[in-house]
Amino acid sequence: MSAKDTSIEVLLCTHNRVELLARTIASLNAAIRPRQCTVSLFVVANACTDGTQQYLTAYAAAQAAKNALFLRWMEEPTIGKSHALNCAIPVLTAATTAFVDDDHRVDQNYLAAIAEALWTYPEADIFCGRILPDWDGTEPEWVHDGGKYRIYPLPVPRFDLGDDPLHVTRDMAVPGGGNLVIRTGLFRLLGNFSTEFGPVGHNLAGAEDTEWMIRAYDIGARIQYCPHIIQYHYVDKARLELVYLMKKAYERSSSTVRFYTTGAVHRGLFPRYLIRKAMAHLLFALFSLKQARRRFFLVRLAASLGEIKGFLRIRNNLSKSP
Repeated sequence: MSAKDTSIEVLLCTHNRVELLARTIASLNAAIRPRQCTVSLFVVANACTDGTQQYLTAYAAAQAAKNALFLRWMEEPTIGKSHALNCAIPVLTAATTAFVDDDHRVDQNYLAAIAEALWTYPEADIFCGRILPDWDGTEPEWVHDGGKYRIYPLPVPRFDLGDDPLHVTRDMAVPGGGNLVIRTGLFRLLGNFSTEFGPVGHNLAGAEDTEWMIRAYDIGARIQYCPHIIQYHYVDKARLELVYLMKKAYERSSSTVRFYTTGAVHRGLFPRYLIRKAMAHLLFALFSLKQARRRFFLVRLAASLGEIKGFLRIRNNLSKSP
């Protein structure tokens, strides 16, 4: 990495989570700052109505006196994470952009690990690190279950490819957007994030980062996994309730179907096997005596219904096409 490439800008998009945002920014200020890099923050306040703007204004006014990381911020009134990301892309100025979600905290060595990765792997276009749940020991035991009835999608996101650095191919993994570090020039080649996908407000949709990353793979971008670039995902206890688990499975399955299905390849509104699958999951849930088994099949039932929703949205979009 040459001298002109020593700037890192941490990009955070936030919607009405000012307390979590402040926690995230505090962790970034507490992180060890690499001597060979300049580090700054860029926050996009996405349709915020909770005092986020006031917090950012106060931070910016006091940042010099507190020796805090330099902050730029802007507002994006159109709600949706993809809209927030896309409004930031044209005005990013650093050579490297690091993505941090507003409900994460970064490891103390996070910034130093990014700097080391930039120097160690100059051929890499994208770096991905670990995302680990910020467990405090009060969580129920089932969240750690990796057996037959493990819950997926995970209630609290986790991305971990092990202890060793490695070159990541599409067959191995498609990293999510929560802990990516991107050579900023790559945005000129790949363009914006799709507004067809991604969360709107705090709903549980997704796939905007998956769609962008697959485009990166398609153009031959090199993705490097660096296990020391670590972020911890905040554990909201509401995410550990059955209702949340079912909602997440429903919305994420809908997004996945819409992303991976390019057109209607079946008769009717959706594939008929989905009815059979949903009914099977319902029956297994009704007649399960063990709580872990019942919870598993209820979440799978929600996922099957989400698949149906995804196909219905595809059909609706096709009907509107000229």
